[in-house]
Amino acid sequence: MTSPSVNKNILQSPAFLKYILETSSYPNEHEQLKQLRETTEQKYQENMGYLLSIPAEEAQFISILHKILNAKKTLEIGVFSDYFLLATALALPLDDKITAIDMDREAYEIGLPFIQNAEVEHKIYFPVVMHYQPSMILLIVKNGKIKWSKFQDRQTESFGYVLVDTNKEEYIKYYELVSKLVKKGRLIAYDNTSWHGSVAISEDVKEDIIRKNRKPLIEFNNLIANDSRLESAIISIGDGLTLCRRL
Repeated sequence: MTSPSVNKNILQSPAFLKYILETSSYPNEHEQLKQLRETTEQKYQENMGYLLSIPAEEAQFISILHKILNAKKTLEIGVFSDYFLLATALALPLDDKITAIDMDREAYEIGLPFIQNAEVEHKIYFPVVMHYQPSMILLIVKNGKIKWSKFQDRQTESFGYVLVDTNKEEYIKYYELVSKLVKKGRLIAYDNTSWHGSVAISEDVKEDIIRKNRKPLIEFNNLIANDSRLESAIISIGDGLTLCRRL
């Protein structure tokens, strides 16, 4: 018996996805975003890295959302090669700021030339992760593991929008911490919450990277759906995007 197949994009009609991209997303894509997307695809096409990039139609959606939100301060946990980060920076007004956190400085530097060419680097704070202070969200420790730090009072409820797009097995831990950082009435977004559609199919998924994150994301989705502190919705875009409004 063969295992069910999964697809990165929640939209399972290649023809319809192609239509969306060619009709709406790509014609409206900033030139530096286009170049970054193509560079990322070329660099990671021979391994699983390309699966971590954010679809253009999803970035387009979030870009419009940012313009409506006027969040002032944005936090992104997990940036990969910066496509989503650049899309966010382009959408924000000149004086708005993004704090971007990722363990992989090398991946961030793939997108840095495109960020600089788009003249939005001044909006982004990308801390050197090996030198976090206790007031930062994460502390990176030896062997690449993540410890969860305590928050200082001045760090709470300071962001108008938070995106989490990192280790899927840790989403529940991020959820408890990030909920303290976002202002009431504002948004938290969690990416890849359908995880290649695997949350809706049987456990018999042959790809290891898909199988190991399936159960943690099902648990996370159930937690979010039953939390009375939030309004939430799973959006059928990209690989599944969960939007949470803090009450």
